Amino acid sequence: MGSPSRSGPPRRPPPPPSRRCPVDDQQLTALALTAARSGCPHSVEAFVRATQRDVWRFVAHLADVQSADDLAQETFLRALGSLPGFAGRSSARTWLLSIARRTVVDRHRRAAARPRCAALPDWEAAAEQQQPRSSGGFEDGVALADLLEAVIHERREAFVLTQVVGLSYAEAALVAGCPIGTVRSRVARARDDLIALIRAAETPDARPPHPVTALAG
Repeated sequence: MGSPSRSGPPRRPPPPPSRRCPVDDQQLTALALTAARSGCPHSVEAFVRATQRDVWRFVAHLADVQSADDLAQETFLRALGSLPGFAGRSSARTWLLSIARRTVVDRHRRAAARPRCAALPDWEAAAEQQQPRSSGGFEDGVALADLLEAVIHERREAFVLTQVVGLSYAEAALVAGCPIGTVRSRVARARDDLIALIRAAETPDARPPHPVTALAG
């Protein structure tokens, strides 16, 4: 395996994509309703176990891997506080990922309010991750996370919800608060951006898509 292109400890990669969830949406929603109505600790614990993987992957790609643990924990703190009011008007997964999205947005807004040094995403280092390596799992996860950092927020969000977390376009539209057609368009454009970044890695003179890191409100 080649030497890492960055200094410091290796980054924790997002868990690999999985289009099928161990607990389907109907079961998960029923579990959340049971936890909401009874407050049974076992039901609450089962709900968290069934959803923590999706939440972690979502916030890791939407924000960054280093912040994912804290963001996931904050998401569940908010969700469990709101759980008694969950009425099942949407699926529990959609409800929870909407809370995760607001958690990330709030974190970025707080960070933007503090003076800090701006830094451009290191797209060149991300592109280097695309070079063939002997062990694909770790490097591929890190490379995808890095490449997605250079994709406009709205496109990245739609791509992660549908292609990484595995939501339907309708569910992703509920989480993002936009029409289904907009989600489809954003996913298609995110794919185009990722392809352009990979081509930029293979062609040194090519220019990558201009990265936009600001979060939409």
